[in-house]
Amino acid sequence: MKHRFNRRQLLGNAAMAATAFSLPGSLLAQQSDGPQFRRVPVQYIAALAADEAQSGNNADQWGLWQLDPGPRGVQLDAYGQLQSNEGKAPAGWQFDDNDWWLEEHGLIMEAPQFPMPPGHYLVTGGREKAANLTVQRPDSAGRQLWTLDSDANIYDVTHLRCRSGRYTPVAGSSCSPARARQQDFPVTPGAAMPDVPGCQRVDYAVLIVYAIADLQG
Repeated sequence: MKHRFNRRQLLGNAAMAATAFSLPGSLLAQQSDGPQFRRVPVQYIAALAADEAQSGNNADQWGLWQLDPGPRGVQLDAYGQLQSNEGKAPAGWQFDDNDWWLEEHGLIMEAPQFPMPPGHYLVTGGREKAANLTVQRPDSAGRQLWTLDSDANIYDVTHLRCRSGRYTPVAGSSCSPARARQQDFPVTPGAAMPDVPGCQRVDYAVLIVYAIADLQG
């Protein structure tokens, strides 16, 4: 997700981008007899799975940001302005005080699209591995199967510099970004997102998407 960086961070971000867009080229070339991928502007997946998982049946609990939510986010110290504008962010998305998202620099983010659209996604964590993530259509119970190829697991394709936490109220409590502590940010890459009083928190892995193919059949 895009943010303001100092020089050292910019160099690190450039290295990540080089990894994300050099590995994909070779992987795309391998798909001639499989899904026909098309490159897309970078998208992000909020995935809910154990680090070592290579497949599962809960992609209906995953979300997709088709636009980078970082530049569209609202700083914690601007939460009062968000409230005064009836929850409408400058980028046009609507804040939900019963279900809201934070990223690693303390930006309040828009929620991703739920559930994941079925399809094939070429994903990477911007480190060493890239893989084809296949998300199936919902079954009769609404569950969506997912699998990673290339012997990759969720950790391999998690972008550790991006953290994503979803916050909902504990019963009978107030769960507000106003109660988040500025000193808890930025979050160390790979670390858990901070707790916020009155909230229950779910951490999601963030996967970078750079190409997509339709699900056949």
